[in-house]
Amino acid sequence: MPFDQLIRRDFVRLLLGGAVAWPIAARAQQRAKPARIGYLSSSSPPDVNLESFIRGMGAIGYGEGRDFVIEARYARRDYSKFPALADELLRASVDVIVAGGPAFRTWRLAAVPVPVVFLFSGDPVDAGIVASFARPGGNVTGVSLLSLDLSVKRVDLLKEAMPSITRVAVLSNPSHPGEGSELKATREAAGKLGLAIEHFPVESDAGFEPSFAAIAQSQCDGLIAFPDALKNFNRQKIVAFALGRRLPSIYGWKMYADAGGLMSYGPILDDVSVRVAVYVDKILKGAKPADLPVEQPTKLEMVVNLKTAKAFGLEIPPGLILRADELIE
Repeated sequence: MPFDQLIRRDFVRLLLGGAVAWPIAARAQQRAKPARIGYLSSSSPPDVNLESFIRGMGAIGYGEGRDFVIEARYARRDYSKFPALADELLRASVDVIVAGGPAFRTWRLAAVPVPVVFLFSGDPVDAGIVASFARPGGNVTGVSLLSLDLSVKRVDLLKEAMPSITRVAVLSNPSHPGEGSELKATREAAGKLGLAIEHFPVESDAGFEPSFAAIAQSQCDGLIAFPDALKNFNRQKIVAFALGRRLPSIYGWKMYADAGGLMSYGPILDDVSVRVAVYVDKILKGAKPADLPVEQPTKLEMVVNLKTAKAFGLEIPPGLILRADELIE
């Protein structure tokens, strides 16, 4: 394992391990009872984002059960359920609510009397969630994953890994905030490389098989899947399809490469979750969301699955291998 990977691995172990044990007791002494954190999940249990958030709380010194308890509600990829689920959390007297971007499509923020921290892959300003990144205003703030540069970079990396590709299938959820701008950026990046893009929308669990059938009938020789709760939950299904069709693919989260996808490029999930946890910590200490600027992730990772490349008979260029943060062998 390269030296920089060892350093990062050991740092994460230090961050999530015994080195943070001392703040846990200190925080427990500061609160008369555990904070009640509401969590609005777009998915179903187990939710990798919720698990990562809990690890993030631990990384900054909070012990689950001792310093906080989670009140989780799951939309199970049916976004129309969010208003009722949010009402349940309010009746549970939560101190703060953590929610993903899809919740804000149907949830009336003006009616929420408790602070809200979001993890949002779209533009929270365009969506009307906050007034600006620097001054959110209102009762909501959080982390935005929107970076169209990431969409452009994924196209570049896929073409670099497989220079012969000519037509790329894009699998995306039109109901997901930010999907339109991400698709536009992907098309523009592909055009500069002489690649054609075919869009295959999926809005439900049942929508994957028809889209897979359409991709199989197309001339696409590569695949890009935009990350969201729907595709995260179905990542094994997506990766299995790409493997079966021998489609070089790239994704936004490492979990897809871990599942057998060829490549991933995007924010480090646990790092993002630590940032969300920091917002929750500040709010529990009395900070107002309006005074906490919206952040964007600064730590990115590229993962290459060499096992999958070998199965494809694909030789990953040495320069790309050298730039990878992690190689799965």
